Amino acid sequence: MTFSWRRRRGGAGKSEASILLNQDMELTIPSHFKCPISLDLMKDPVTLSTGITYDRQSIEKWIDGGKVTCPVTNQVLRNFDQIPNHSIRKMIQDWCVANKSHGVERIPTPRIPISRYEVSEICSRMEAATMDRDARKCLELLAKIKNSAKESEVNKRCIVANGVGSALSDSFESFARFSVDENVSLLKEILSALTWAFPVDREGVSKLKTAVSLRCMAWFLKSEDDLSSRQNAICVLKDLVSADQGCVDGLMGIEGIEEALFQIVKVPICPRATKASLVVIHYIISSTEKSEETGLRFVQMGLIPLILEVLVDGDKSACEKALGVMESICSWKQGRESALSNALTVPLLVKKILRVSDAATDFSISTLWKLCLGQNENALVEAVQLGAFQKLLVVLQIGSGGEGTKERVTDLLKLMNLYRDKLDCFDSSMGFKYIKRPN
Repeated sequence: MTFSWRRRRGGAGKSEASILLNQDMELTIPSHFKCPISLDLMKDPVTLSTGITYDRQSIEKWIDGGKVTCPVTNQVLRNFDQIPNHSIRKMIQDWCVANKSHGVERIPTPRIPISRYEVSEICSRMEAATMDRDARKCLELLAKIKNSAKESEVNKRCIVANGVGSALSDSFESFARFSVDENVSLLKEILSALTWAFPVDREGVSKLKTAVSLRCMAWFLKSEDDLSSRQNAICVLKDLVSADQGCVDGLMGIEGIEEALFQIVKVPICPRATKASLVVIHYIISSTEKSEETGLRFVQMGLIPLILEVLVDGDKSACEKALGVMESICSWKQGRESALSNALTVPLLVKKILRVSDAATDFSISTLWKLCLGQNENALVEAVQLGAFQKLLVVLQIGSGGEGTKERVTDLLKLMNLYRDKLDCFDSSMGFKYIKRPN
């Protein structure tokens, strides 16, 4: 195959060689230098178990797409090992250097990705260091893990997939049990790594859900002067409760945990931390024996106005999580009364229907349904005036939501219909205008 290469000129564009057609200078790339998938010059050639060489990025994309065969031979791959082909890579680099005058840039020598064997070895050494209570050695190994993960997403995926989460969880629980004060630096670093090491296997989760580990995370969560550790702690807690709701009861046994979670929402560290805190709060007030008691404590702290602020300014993900918390709070009479006492509650609930996502629509309708139970006239009239009747009709017409949502929509329409004729606000020509869902 013949390509045209633009000669390099001084100034802009000097660092890259661009392939263009119909130029004066044509240069043929040797066929064995090209990736069989992309047909581009290989930058990081690797060989599969079938003996065929591909560019690493191309074959990884192929495998990540769920393919289990060699693209060229169509043979089922015995394993997914990608062995660096140093001979081909060196030949490609030499060819690039030889054609430097034609504007060809020498491809850099790629870093070899970490292997699962290396990850397993590091995990074994960390487990041994943990047993010996050698915090310094654990820090060294953790630094090696983090540096490898920073090099590429490939490394990070390999590290996560080969047991690092379990090793980190074991180390965190062990050093927290031994002494938090003496091992603060190590525990901070482990928390930081755990934020991207999920999903953790069952053994790792069992280590993180112990009373010792949960108290340690709560301790970091309350550290007002260490925003980074607070962020890491809430993100790990979010992943933990999502993986095993059984740890919520243990979390609720920690004094001051509600206030710590509330403060993350009240005084935001970053959007990620706010969302994580909302997720943990949602699990706490919807999956424990004392859900109502806990939920009302959050209400008394002033959570509802904060949720409404998130609904005003938050992105799609934040709105979904805030609406989930609001829906749980409105399961109880006092929660509903507190929600209705805020003038923004009904307008924002109506606004979010068909405007954010299917999940947000479901939460909004469920919350509105709970607020209107018992034919709450003020809530119903306000909702109708804000266009809720038309929006709910559209929800039925497009079939959005599950059976539970459809039943609630039907109930709301029946209730609102009693007030609709009394209000000069219905415009049947509105039709499907609400289907539009801006970001």
